[in-house]
Amino acid sequence: MTARSFRRAATAIPAAAVALTVAACSNPGAAGGATGPKDSAVVGIAYEPESLSPLLGYGKDGNSKIFDGLLALDAGMKLTPALATALPRISDDGLTYTYTLRKGVTFSDGVPFTAKDVVYTYRTILDPKTNNASRTELDALKSVDAVGDGTVVFRLKYPYAPFAQRTVQAIAPEHVAGKQDVNTGAFSSKPIGTGPYVLTGWSKGEKLTFKANPTYWNGAPAVKKFTMAIIKDDDVRATRLRAGDLDGAILPPNLAAGFKDDKARKTWTAKTYDYRTVTLPTHHRVTGDTAVRRALDLAVDRRTMVDKILEGAGKPAYGPVPTDSPWFAKGTERRHDLAGAQKILDEAGWKSGPDGVRVKDGVRAAFPLWYLSGDKLRQDHALAYASDAKKAGIDITAQAGTWEVIEPRMKTDAVLAGGGSPGDPDFDQYLLLKSSLAGDGFNNMAWYADGTVDRALEDGRRTDDPALRRAAYDTIQRELVKNPGYTFLTHIDHLYVVNDAWDGLSTQTEPHDHGLASGPWWNIENWKPKNTGTTAK
Repeated sequence: MTARSFRRAATAIPAAAVALTVAACSNPGAAGGATGPKDSAVVGIAYEPESLSPLLGYGKDGNSKIFDGLLALDAGMKLTPALATALPRISDDGLTYTYTLRKGVTFSDGVPFTAKDVVYTYRTILDPKTNNASRTELDALKSVDAVGDGTVVFRLKYPYAPFAQRTVQAIAPEHVAGKQDVNTGAFSSKPIGTGPYVLTGWSKGEKLTFKANPTYWNGAPAVKKFTMAIIKDDDVRATRLRAGDLDGAILPPNLAAGFKDDKARKTWTAKTYDYRTVTLPTHHRVTGDTAVRRALDLAVDRRTMVDKILEGAGKPAYGPVPTDSPWFAKGTERRHDLAGAQKILDEAGWKSGPDGVRVKDGVRAAFPLWYLSGDKLRQDHALAYASDAKKAGIDITAQAGTWEVIEPRMKTDAVLAGGGSPGDPDFDQYLLLKSSLAGDGFNNMAWYADGTVDRALEDGRRTDDPALRRAAYDTIQRELVKNPGYTFLTHIDHLYVVNDAWDGLSTQTEPHDHGLASGPWWNIENWKPKNTGTTAK
């Protein structure tokens, strides 16, 4: 997925557009509720990709279903070979990574996969003409070359500790994508890959349909048909799951709780790096004041948000790094301190006005906070944040809108955003905080600029020394206490309810981009139907 998709959900979609027939999730050949093994699945997700091209960002973190990377991440988030036969050979100076490729792999159109496809993919992503918002994640890459058909050599500009994790990047076929315009060609919606599934249809705003790749190098999947229904509204997903139109769905905690006594379904909880945060743009007269940002950081009651909004399925967030991550800087937790927030505002000259709203130099401490229409979790976070801010004398008006409405306003207006990427701290923090990326689509939405943070971001990605990297990311987290460009609210566990009809399900530690490449179906190619004798829907 693109960097943009880490922070945006699908465009608003009418509920009527998501209707799927029960037949779509029926066992092919099983008439009228006959019993038998389940070889198809339909799942409800909230987000829709903007493109299915790896060259534009799709599959950059793995689990793309249509494509494979050189490496993949297993259930424990450990790197394993995929299109490569083994983990890379790394030179002593950390600047050269050599991969030996798997033999006998073909794309779904029958054309052999070779090293030239890997070279083409990475070189195209790095081309400035390619509209890939995640290009800076490969900043360390100096060159990529093929040695025959079976070996690829990457050379780096500087030792980049997490480079191997970046080679889960999905690989595109040069013989197809290379003949089209990278940004506008049909490959973006009609992709061909080496993955376990082949796309059979994409009804924008409604569903993506897949069939098993019978020639998949790791064995044809037992689930022969797979559909991802794009259902933006949480309540509609829950209703369709209960009605039997869906085999599984991602749901917010309050709706997932409604299935806890359902013997035919199982709830899966995935730990995540997914955070909800409020952008505080520096180009606004109120949110551009560091004192206001610091006050809001203390005024917000994160624990109550976790308890009341998430019903305990998550934890307070003080930055992009979850508190249970080994990269979290201990001591950067912020307690709920309304008196402290009020004191900061008083000392900065924000005085209480006749209506209780603070004023400074004729400017009222008031601003809008946008959240995505139909996203109840974002709405609840926005309303709770506004309520907490009001107690400190800051008037926030929560407003719903589509991304088409919100995006043009992001330079000056606050947004209830989401983000988060597991793995290395560079993956999310650089795009979120680097000053040079301000205004670059959904990167650095707060237009945050802090020289100390900029230097630490570069220090963290330009060395493979663990101690130096630890110091860099500790510096970033401590600087965010002094100069917060965002108010981080919660890290959210993802909850999925799935029919208990298959074996082999599991979850990974997930990014913000949940439901598409994540969820218990991250490894659907490994599912096996249970022969329970129950009626298949």
